[in-house]
Amino acid sequence: MQFTPVRTAIILFVALFGILFAVPNFLSKDQLAGWPDFLPKQPMVLGLDLQGGSHLLLGVNRDSIIEERLKTLRRDVRSKLANEAGIGNLITTEADGVVVELTDPTQREAAMTALQTLQNNVSSGVLAVGGVPELAFAERPDGKIAVTLTPDGITQRMSSIVAQSMEVIRNRIDQVGTTEPTIQRQGDDRIMVQVPGFEDSTRLKELISRTARLTFHLVHPSMTAAQAEAQGVPAGYMLLPSDDGGQELLNENIELGGESLTNAQPAFDQQTSRSVVSFQFDTRGAILFGQITSANVGKRFAIVLDDRVITAPVIQQPITGGSGQISGNFTPQTANDLSVLLRAGALPATLDIIEERTVDASLGADSIQAGVTAGIVAASASSSSWSWPMASSAFLPTSRWCSTSS
Repeated sequence: MQFTPVRTAIILFVALFGILFAVPNFLSKDQLAGWPDFLPKQPMVLGLDLQGGSHLLLGVNRDSIIEERLKTLRRDVRSKLANEAGIGNLITTEADGVVVELTDPTQREAAMTALQTLQNNVSSGVLAVGGVPELAFAERPDGKIAVTLTPDGITQRMSSIVAQSMEVIRNRIDQVGTTEPTIQRQGDDRIMVQVPGFEDSTRLKELISRTARLTFHLVHPSMTAAQAEAQGVPAGYMLLPSDDGGQELLNENIELGGESLTNAQPAFDQQTSRSVVSFQFDTRGAILFGQITSANVGKRFAIVLDDRVITAPVIQQPITGGSGQISGNFTPQTANDLSVLLRAGALPATLDIIEERTVDASLGADSIQAGVTAGIVAASASSSSWSWPMASSAFLPTSRWCSTSS
């Protein structure tokens, strides 16, 4: 049991080093804030089984991917034929693609050539090479042209969307302030999320599964939603529900998207004192927003979140500062949550809640208490095992001396 001074110094250094890293676990957050920067501040992070928290299993909705892709395909086909090639057409949407009926059947070959430029190869990852064709083109016997999504293309797009969704989810959770979330891919279309210490599963579901896709659309200048329902929706327009309980007739073209946002923060309207969300565009978005509002003064401009119209105010004057605000029926918390969603970016597809569990922290407390008890028992047993050989070794020489003297 003799130690050299060097070995003793090493043991003391390691012990003090361990104590120094253990101290933050016994301090409050306020005390840690005043802790010197050169000292360790990170306490031990307990997992979901010890600290409690929320567990979610999410599934990427395949139908929503197809539906969203068909909307984009419909707009691209109309733009390619009517705006670029000058070919008149009538487009109808089917389950797996769109069908184009030409106003002039003699332009079929030119239409096919123009449409084939929309072909896009999709891959499951950044490192994938080549990819698979996403679209298939066919001429029908009735003279119509079918542009359909290929099954392989949809599968590859789903795989890519799962990877993108994981990054968006991670960004959202990080901005809420939680520590050490576990985000893992399971299978081809599922994502497992575990957030220790976050026991409000309802709010977590809202933060994670909400698509948060923000778009700006012009409202039809003369026709109302009620007239569109009675007479039929005009080509290039769509009916969307609004927060006031009604509907709005909007242009299908997205004038500006949420990808141009650089910041979003909860705020209060100075005139009404109601909670709003203020946003800021990047340089490109600010220029485009200024051009749109300058060209459409006096018209209504709708702000759409997840295919629902939040507000559709009249453009009173050009907005050239690159900033604006979203007003609606917000509370301070919902305004803050929406700001988090917009800053983190939109999910590329709808996520369905497949499994949901909330783990109670009391289960972890029982496990921690059992671990402390086991540690005390082990330490006591260890000290006993060290003292017993010493006692026995001291006893044996005495017995031999007594025997010899007799």
